Amino acid sequence: MRMNKLSLLSLAVTATTFSHAAHAEDLGNLFTQGKPILDARYRFENVDQDNALRDANAQTLRTRVGFQSGKWYGLSGLVEVDNVSRLGDAAYNDTRNGQKEYAMVVDPDGTEFNQALVRYDHQYGNGVFGRQRVNLDNQRFIGGVAWRQNEQTYDGALAQLKPLDGLTLTYAYVDNINTIFGPDNGRYDNRTNPANIEGHSHLINAQYVVMPELTVTAYSYLLGLDNIAVTTTAPLGSLSSKTSGLRLNGLVAGFSYALEYAQQKDYADNPVDLDSEYYLAELGYTLKGVQLKGGYEVLGGDNGPGNHAFQTPLATKHIFQGWADQFLTTPADGIEDAYVGFTAPLAGGTLQAWYHDFKTERNSDSYGDEIDLSYAHPIPGVKGLVGLAKYASYRSDDEARTVDTDKVWLQLQYTF
Repeated sequence: MRMNKLSLLSLAVTATTFSHAAHAEDLGNLFTQGKPILDARYRFENVDQDNALRDANAQTLRTRVGFQSGKWYGLSGLVEVDNVSRLGDAAYNDTRNGQKEYAMVVDPDGTEFNQALVRYDHQYGNGVFGRQRVNLDNQRFIGGVAWRQNEQTYDGALAQLKPLDGLTLTYAYVDNINTIFGPDNGRYDNRTNPANIEGHSHLINAQYVVMPELTVTAYSYLLGLDNIAVTTTAPLGSLSSKTSGLRLNGLVAGFSYALEYAQQKDYADNPVDLDSEYYLAELGYTLKGVQLKGGYEVLGGDNGPGNHAFQTPLATKHIFQGWADQFLTTPADGIEDAYVGFTAPLAGGTLQAWYHDFKTERNSDSYGDEIDLSYAHPIPGVKGLVGLAKYASYRSDDEARTVDTDKVWLQLQYTF
């Protein structure tokens, strides 16, 4: 019996020692299984508008460094710092540098934490606390605006629950948005483009993949945006809104489709009465690697005084309604966008071409039309380096509302 007790004691000590060693090893995984983040993006952007503004020529470099940890009992962390620096002359208006005689290129200089978060992953979902990316669905309402050099990120907490196969429930609370106009507010009144949008917002999204032919998404985005206005003359808080909608999308016999409807009302302390609607119908087809797509998108106008049209203040707007960014704020008469285009492989790279025809939602008057072209290609011999050439040409049919605009981008991006 004594030998058995000693053996049991020895086994217990050994097991405890092993447990502590395993625990220490797991904790070390946060570092040993982590990976550094390094991303550098050089961009030249030219903007030529048919108005009194001088042509803009901007050269900027966005450098991103950080660390993504490994996991320890589902816990992980991420820290990411961005720096945007001007190269050469400031021959453009970045909304902060005082160069108001030039056309606008919204890439202000500055350094800030892009992300700083703690994450917990479980088999039934995950939770994230801190400064983070939030990209919901196709980013039409909530996104990161990753095209601009200073990415838009969100301060708050996000939880995702996956109780059933194919079902994802998402809730996020946001009390600050770090916009593309930051990190500094600069010397001017920034009521329409603050560096930080303060307030209390609730993002609710439920997505259910019924089958490959049908995904159903219901959402309600309650945006309390205290220190931003829809126009320079509108009251602060006039972009606070409740947007609720339903999206259906899927793939049927090689055809992709998307149908969506949303309604927007005023929310929080918005002094303006909002009541407008959103519609989308889109159809695509892939033929021998070429992705064809056409669609019709409507953001409703409003009959009241001022601009009460359907707005998307937190969207990744650059990927919608043309790359010339003529309609970042929906005009008071709303907008109808009929578009068609394709994405195709070409000589080891990717070619895109799009055409947009823009009309007012009220009365269907013509705003103008736009052609967009881009070509991206990996740079031979340098892993992680990609070159991009991009062009947008908008032609106005109503000079009282919009202006002829040409934009050219040349870009090199390295991702480690």
